[in-house]
Amino acid sequence: MTDQTPFRPFETLLDEDQALGLLRQAVAGADDGELFLERRRSEMLSYDDGRVRNASYDAAQGFGLRAVKGETAGYAHSTEISEAALARAVETTRLAVGDGGGTLAQAPRATNVKLYGDADPMADASFPVKIDTLKEIDAFARALDPRVVQVSASMAASLQEVVILRPEGHAVTDIRPMTRLNVSVIVEENGRRESGGTGGGGRHALTGLIDPAHWQGLAREALRIALVNLEAVPAPAGVMDVVLGPGWPGILLHEAIGHGLEGDFNRKKSSAFAGLMGQQIAAKGVTVLDDGTLPDRRGSITVDDEGTPGAKNVLIEDGVLVGYMQDRQNARLMGVAPTGNGRRESHAHAPMPRMTNTYMVSGEEDPKVILAGLKDGIYAVGFGGGQVDITNGKFVFSCTEAYQVKNGQVGAPVKGATLIGDGATALKQIRAIGNDMELDPGIGNCGKAGQWVPVGVGQPTLLIGGLTVGGAAA
Repeated sequence: MTDQTPFRPFETLLDEDQALGLLRQAVAGADDGELFLERRRSEMLSYDDGRVRNASYDAAQGFGLRAVKGETAGYAHSTEISEAALARAVETTRLAVGDGGGTLAQAPRATNVKLYGDADPMADASFPVKIDTLKEIDAFARALDPRVVQVSASMAASLQEVVILRPEGHAVTDIRPMTRLNVSVIVEENGRRESGGTGGGGRHALTGLIDPAHWQGLAREALRIALVNLEAVPAPAGVMDVVLGPGWPGILLHEAIGHGLEGDFNRKKSSAFAGLMGQQIAAKGVTVLDDGTLPDRRGSITVDDEGTPGAKNVLIEDGVLVGYMQDRQNARLMGVAPTGNGRRESHAHAPMPRMTNTYMVSGEEDPKVILAGLKDGIYAVGFGGGQVDITNGKFVFSCTEAYQVKNGQVGAPVKGATLIGDGATALKQIRAIGNDMELDPGIGNCGKAGQWVPVGVGQPTLLIGGLTVGGAAA
């Protein structure tokens, strides 16, 4: 390859042979390593309270060089993609390798599967069309109900291009689009204000999201949630049975259980699920998957950020723990195969085990029958933020839409409800699993060790016994 042949799908003149030579210097005597090159472009538009609040465009590129020896990893990154910058990075990464002695791990297997297109979603509509769409959303939502006093709408699109160069000489490429549209409203009646919001997207074109048939549905749903909250009464408090709706409530599964099944926490024995492989950790009938192979989904990855193909991994099968999510380093140290879960926020971050699309599969029960069997509890269908302690699985989640249920009858909506429990106990207290598994609409972001990546969640309707509900005093 000559000096004038671009190595990247964008304008850099890094020579592939030189880059490979420097990478091999970095990983000589190491167990693993790679050169991760990235270009990312993104656009964000928001329209709030009748005016354009934000219109931004960002572009970034760079590389991350990693050498792994045992439990130690040397990592260096730069926004300058050049032979000189890469040579400097080699010096840093070599510090982790020391005197060497490692055996280079086998390269990831190749794949020709494509889970999403590679077209730039930012080019799907002109800037004026995007702004006009946001204005139309604002006007439409306000016209739906005279109680609407404020509307916010946002539109985002991005394209990430990556090349992962392996010491064996293989270069893995992936082009990853992402789009999202969100709508939220605030309503006011008799001096009381409440809000509601919804949205979604995925690794697909922007055109479907800006179709009026789509965004009008979002505006109506945001208004419906806001009006529900306008009628909400203070949530009861105490230990009670809870029915979780399908789809986005799977965020509780993601936080309370999913993180505890990531390989690094289990290798270090800091997870509540460490050492429980092959044991019954959940009620019979509970099967949980992490699936990065769902076409066009927000959490899907054709290849992960180490070059391993995305995979469909069973974590819990009929209540039994059968798998963890692994990147290459933790998989090697635990004596298992990588699962395609090595992910990073950008070239400036080292990969670690992360979820993709994590969901519980459907059971056999009719959701209406599940609800009808709830004598005294909460029906939670929308969630906001949540927190979890990985070491013991304890979680706290706030509900954005929930209802009281008495003798199987869904009653008044409640405000201020929080669900409190721990993942290990909640798994065993699942008493009914609906036949209506849904995935979320494409709104999930997951944080871990300061890194954020897009994810998906999902679940069917679930009845969980004995959760603590925080709210007003009973």
